[in-house]
Amino acid sequence: MGDNMGIERDYTILNSSEVKFEEKKSIFICNISRVKDENDALRFIDNIKSKYKDATHNVYAYTTNNGISMRYSDDGEPQGTAGPPVLEVLKREGLNDVVCVVTRYFGGTLLGAGGLIRAYSKACKMGVDESKKVLREIGIEFTLKCDYERYGKINNYLQNKNVIIKGTEFMENVKMTAICLMEDFDNISSDIIEFMNGDNTININSKELYFVDESGKLI
Repeated sequence: MGDNMGIERDYTILNSSEVKFEEKKSIFICNISRVKDENDALRFIDNIKSKYKDATHNVYAYTTNNGISMRYSDDGEPQGTAGPPVLEVLKREGLNDVVCVVTRYFGGTLLGAGGLIRAYSKACKMGVDESKKVLREIGIEFTLKCDYERYGKINNYLQNKNVIIKGTEFMENVKMTAICLMEDFDNISSDIIEFMNGDNTININSKELYFVDESGKLI
């Protein structure tokens, strides 16, 4: 998965979301999304700025590439009262590949430095909670070919492992495409080769980060 190939596991968010609240007549709108890389984050920021071009401020922060690329902007708010608090929430949650834009429509009442920090932090945290923090681990997508005689046994075996079967093609032989965690691949491939009487028909297609639950099960 691009620059993330060196990462074995991380946390990100499952969904994009938009949440809003009012603080002393100022409206705060948080838009948060998972992104592929820094360029993807910048495109998201531009889209939100365009959507809320009449807003008083469009504050943002993002972290990608396992924290190597981190940026923020106060967008006209007093220095350090907007962008850094948003980024700090992303860092505290341990998130990777996430961008957050907090839009503010000024309501006429000054919040002060402390009030701004609390408001922008609250907006980002609300967005993270709404989008659902999720774990990712490095996995392998692979294909295998087998005859119809062995298909039932191999399919049953994979169904009882921490494996997602993406697709099955029934032609002259059976071709299966599946995903497993990298840490499980050697054992799974060895078992399949044994089912095939030593014939290795397994090909690795890609290595990427995949969503898993807290127990490590692919979802």
